[in-house]
Amino acid sequence: MIRVAIVEDDAEVQGVLQEYVRRYTRQYGTEFEVTVFADGVDILEDYRAVYDIIFLDVEMKHLDGMTTAERIRQMDADVILIFITNMAQYAIRGYSVGALDYVLKPVPYFAFSQQLLKAVARLEKRAKRYLTVPVEGGLRRLDTASIYYLESEGHRVHFYTDEGDFSAPGALKAFEEKLADCPFARCNSGYLVNLAQVRELRQSTVQVGPCELQVSRPKRKGFLAALTDYIGGEGS
Repeated sequence: MIRVAIVEDDAEVQGVLQEYVRRYTRQYGTEFEVTVFADGVDILEDYRAVYDIIFLDVEMKHLDGMTTAERIRQMDADVILIFITNMAQYAIRGYSVGALDYVLKPVPYFAFSQQLLKAVARLEKRAKRYLTVPVEGGLRRLDTASIYYLESEGHRVHFYTDEGDFSAPGALKAFEEKLADCPFARCNSGYLVNLAQVRELRQSTVQVGPCELQVSRPKRKGFLAALTDYIGGEGS
């Protein structure tokens, strides 16, 4: 269940947006729990980071959407913000608070559904995925997002993560297959890189978290294509 907040001072627009969410559910099957607020003051009162997506009207009577968003960001770094506005130039400021995008009033269903589609896709990418790794004395359940990269050495694979480094028996190819649904790609035959951790790509090296790895000539084209696809998907 995806939790959505609608912060809008116009009761008619509130109703329209709620119906749009229900229509989206009928169209795509995604279930939502919707909470409506009439002003920025209302959502900020006793705010808790329980929402996945917030639709914010920019112009409201007591506290405008931009100020509301700034205060929400101080308490909640992860919630997806989408502005609703009469004038696009106001919404451009939304990028300073990490807003996903904006929708112009009067809000048509298609524009609203496209923004909701983008937000849902982003949430799905954020969803935690785990990899079970055999280690001495048992198994280790590893959040794939915490991995910087995997390195093959003989019959063992070294894991470099933001929770520390360790190694496990096995082949890199086997772990690559287990991570097929996650954003990982080889920058050379011995390294499998988490694309979400890539900070910089140069001609022959890639910065992955705090580590710098070599990019081989045979793997460069495929690695660049995978990274481009991943970044494009994040921004879509």
